[in-house]
Amino acid sequence: MTTDQIYSEIKRKGSMLCVGLDTDYQRIPECVRAGRSVPEAVLEFNRRIIDATAPHCVAFKPNLAFYEYLGTEGLRILEKTVEHIRLNHPGQFIIADAKRGDIGNTARMYAKSYFETFDFDAVTLSPYMGTDTVTPFLEYPGRFAIVVALSSNPSAADFQTVQGDGKPLYRSVIERMMEISSPEKMMFVIGATKADKLKEIRGFCPDNFFLVPGVGAQGGSAEEVIQAGSNAKGGLLINSSRGIIYASPGEDFAEAAAEAARRTATL
Repeated sequence: MTTDQIYSEIKRKGSMLCVGLDTDYQRIPECVRAGRSVPEAVLEFNRRIIDATAPHCVAFKPNLAFYEYLGTEGLRILEKTVEHIRLNHPGQFIIADAKRGDIGNTARMYAKSYFETFDFDAVTLSPYMGTDTVTPFLEYPGRFAIVVALSSNPSAADFQTVQGDGKPLYRSVIERMMEISSPEKMMFVIGATKADKLKEIRGFCPDNFFLVPGVGAQGGSAEEVIQAGSNAKGGLLINSSRGIIYASPGEDFAEAAAEAARRTATL
């Protein structure tokens, strides 16, 4: 998928929304869990959430932790979730929220896993070990590395905003990643709860897409994010997970998710 194709979907749908599929079995409505095994319930919930929200979003982002804890069954659910999106909603951008960060052949195998085995369009990465944790992911045309730069959690300040050579670490990360790649291969994670930083970052990073988590349950504002972080074409994928997929605990959960998606990150 290219950035132009993503921009086209944003314009067509009037939405920058990415729906996070952080599917926790304990929070799945009883109407879905009844009579189903844990893997069956998770997959059915995902399918119904995807079908309900797809008209209102341009991307889906399964968080791998919510699948890996189920072992081999969880990996099959992940695979089937991606297959469902591909078959039924082919215009969607699909992100593996993995935050992997390793070097050499290990990074190469991670890239092969997410881009070839599971057919994701993008994967989130931790750059702490340096550029060679990222470069294997840049070898796949039409796929993206999404590098964590400034996250939305409170303890992000432990490292990400520490000053070095007169600038914060997150700026050093972004600038170095821009040197080794292009906006057609790389995006950055910038937390919605750091909206005051978005305008600053957009100033020196004008063309890359930002994946912006933290809207909804974590307190971030989609309106503030759009105002501070948009570029000429938009340039944002604004993620909301719990605030959408758990919008209702009842039998109307899919309809409630669709309405929550419609209200979030619309232009």
